[in-house]
Amino acid sequence: MDSQASPGKVNLRTPEVMARVQEEVERHYHSALVERVRSAGSVFVSGKTTVRLAKQFGFCYGVERAIDLAYAARKVFPQSRLFLIGEIIHNPEVNSQIAALGISNLLDANGRPRISDLGPDDVVIVPAFGAEVSLLEEIKKHGCRIVDTTCGDVMSVWKRVRQNAKEEVTSIIHGKASHEETRATASRALGSGSGHYLIVLNLEETGLVCDYIMGKGKRNEFLVRFQGNFSEGFDPDLHLLRIGVANQTTMLREETESVQRMLRESITGRDGNGENFRLFDTICGATQERQDALKELLVTPPDLLLVVGGYNSSNTTHLAEMGEQKVPTYFIRNQECLESISLIRHFDLQSKHEIRSACSWLPDREKRTCIAITAGASCPSNLIEEVMLRVLELRGEPSPLNQDS
Repeated sequence: MDSQASPGKVNLRTPEVMARVQEEVERHYHSALVERVRSAGSVFVSGKTTVRLAKQFGFCYGVERAIDLAYAARKVFPQSRLFLIGEIIHNPEVNSQIAALGISNLLDANGRPRISDLGPDDVVIVPAFGAEVSLLEEIKKHGCRIVDTTCGDVMSVWKRVRQNAKEEVTSIIHGKASHEETRATASRALGSGSGHYLIVLNLEETGLVCDYIMGKGKRNEFLVRFQGNFSEGFDPDLHLLRIGVANQTTMLREETESVQRMLRESITGRDGNGENFRLFDTICGATQERQDALKELLVTPPDLLLVVGGYNSSNTTHLAEMGEQKVPTYFIRNQECLESISLIRHFDLQSKHEIRSACSWLPDREKRTCIAITAGASCPSNLIEEVMLRVLELRGEPSPLNQDS
C-alpha cells in the first residue's frame, strides 16, 4: 500500500500487509503452553495442583483485528506520526506494546483530544470501541488518514440506534456512561440530530425509568437523577413514549435481558401492548461465549478462580462478578499480582481499586488444589501462561515449559 494514500479511511487488512505483522503479533501475545493445555481439554495437572482453563477466554476476533491493524499501520506508515484515540483495548500490557511501536495517545491526561496540530501526513487509529461522531468529524477536517478498528459487533449496535432515531424511537442504552463504546453509541443514537438516548447502568436505574413510564416519577427528580446520561433536549414526558433497547456489547447478558424485560413490561402496562417498544439482540457473541464458558467451568467448583485482565475492562469485570457469586475469586492484572502464597494484589469490585490482601489465598502446598483461570476478550494468552507458571511456582510444582510437549 502506498504510504502517501489519500486522506480518509485507510484499509490495511490486505494479505500482504497482514503477513508482515503476524510474526510480531504472535511473538508478543501467543502462548504455546496455553494452546497445549487447551488441546488437552483445558486441564493441566502437576503434582497436587490442577489448573483448569475456561474453554473460551482471551482475545476475540474483534480485539485481534484491532491489534493487527495497529501493528499494520506502523508498518505501512513508518515515517508518519501515528495517533490512537485512547486505548486500543482495555489491557495495560497490550497498550504498552502499542505505545512501544511509536503510536501516541491522541487524548491528554484528562481525556481531551489534542487535534489542533494534526495534518494530512498524520494517521489516526480508531480503537475497537469506536469513537464519538463529533470527534471523528473534527479529525477528518484536518485531512488525516484514519485506520478504523471498530469491532463489527459495536457497529451492529450503531445500526440499530440509528434506525431508532430515524423512527423517532428513543434508545435506552444499557451500559456505563463513561465507557468509550457507550459514548460512541450514544452519539449515533442522535441520528441526523433529531434522535434521543438515555443511558441506564443497572436494574436499579432501569426500575426508575419503568416507574416514570408508568406515571410514578417526578420530572425534575428524574432529570437530576440521570443528569449527564441523556441527550440534549431529552424530555421524559415525550421521549419515553416510544423506546428501543440497545446496549454496551460487553455487559452481562442476564442483566441486559432483565433490562429489556422490565422496559417491555412497563410499556405494555402503560399502553396495553408492546407497539412502542423495540428490541434487538446486540450482546457481543464473544462476550457471551466467555460468560457461558465460565458458567460451565464453575459447575464443578474449583478451590479458587483467577480472572486475568485490565481493571477497566468491562467484559472482564463481569466475569469477576460472576465468579464471586460461586467461589473465592481474585481479579488480577498479571502474574506480578501473585506476590506470595499469602499475599495477593487484586481489584476490589466494591471499592473499584486494586487492594493488597494478606491472606491464605492459595491453599497449602500439601493440599490437592484446583485453580481455575479465565480472562476477558482483551487479555492475551501470554499473560495467562505467566499466571499459570507463577501459580505452579508458588505451589512448588515443576514448570511445564521444561516438559516435553
